[in-house]
Amino acid sequence: MYADEFSIYSGNANRPLAEQICRYLRTHMGDVQVFEFANENIFVRVMENVREQDVFLVQPTCRPVNRSIMELLIMIDAFKRASAGRITAVMPFYSYGRSDKKDQPRVPITARLVADMLTVAGADRVLTMDLHQGQIQGFFSIPVDELTAVDILCRYIRAKDLPDVVVVSELGFAKKARNFAEKLQAPLAIVEKRRLGNEDRTELMNVIGDVDGKTAVIIDDEIDTAGSLMEAVSALVAEGAREVYSCATHGVFSGSALERIADSPLREIIVTDTIPLPEGAPRDRITILSVAPLFGEAIKRIHRGESVGALFSSEVQLVEEMTFWGSRADEEDNEEQDETPAIPIAR
Repeated sequence: MYADEFSIYSGNANRPLAEQICRYLRTHMGDVQVFEFANENIFVRVMENVREQDVFLVQPTCRPVNRSIMELLIMIDAFKRASAGRITAVMPFYSYGRSDKKDQPRVPITARLVADMLTVAGADRVLTMDLHQGQIQGFFSIPVDELTAVDILCRYIRAKDLPDVVVVSELGFAKKARNFAEKLQAPLAIVEKRRLGNEDRTELMNVIGDVDGKTAVIIDDEIDTAGSLMEAVSALVAEGAREVYSCATHGVFSGSALERIADSPLREIIVTDTIPLPEGAPRDRITILSVAPLFGEAIKRIHRGESVGALFSSEVQLVEEMTFWGSRADEEDNEEQDETPAIPIAR
């Protein structure tokens, strides 16, 4: 049985998000050293007592992907050997998610391999957001809580009061896109495409649905090289779409994605802060919504043994508050705050 206290620690992949989660929970981040020696060996040392505590390690496996994974695995091992009561790997972005099946001869299922490594390292549960495919949860033999940013993205779009909205998605994200469209009370259009071999290229095949004269909002789990996104944008413009917006949970923006976006007719791209934006990203075209309050609420509920799923069912007002939490939190910082945390924390 773990102690009443919980503590939050972070690797180097997205420390600002971990700091925002702590800010939301009105607590301080735990002290841990995570650095790389000259020989590229990663060193981790927990700098405070965590015996029997409920520990949450915030580390998305984003760029540089393999180093981020190794940091997380070594951190889990370090906390296990420090006798932490329970270790939750908080992975806002789960890399290798596309390698979730054997779709060619003699290829690995790397998403399963990463799940096995996390379990063997000593993680007791995983908290993540918008997996590439929900079935990846089944690769784990430990509990997995998958959050979604669809509600927050939807609330932002609804606040813009765009005219004649049509939600656009590819087939793989159609289920969540349907929920997104229902919340906006808008029709759904599907972009049919196929991936060409193992290259980051896709071939657009068809747009199913009416987009003529409408404001198209493309929804997906991530934007990687933006190749398929640009194909979809071009097809929507050709079909008569008036304006095109893009929403995604994870803004990976690898390769020449930023150049493609800069030259595109996209009006705005909305992503969350699960992954830090790369340097040189056009802030005038990219809007970032913070998922820190969503992860903060989930962490609080996991620690207390409460329902995480309730975040996406009855508590609509909570989601609305989370959407614009960043700006409101900045205003609150200028006012006197109660220094007593709402829940016990490790000191």
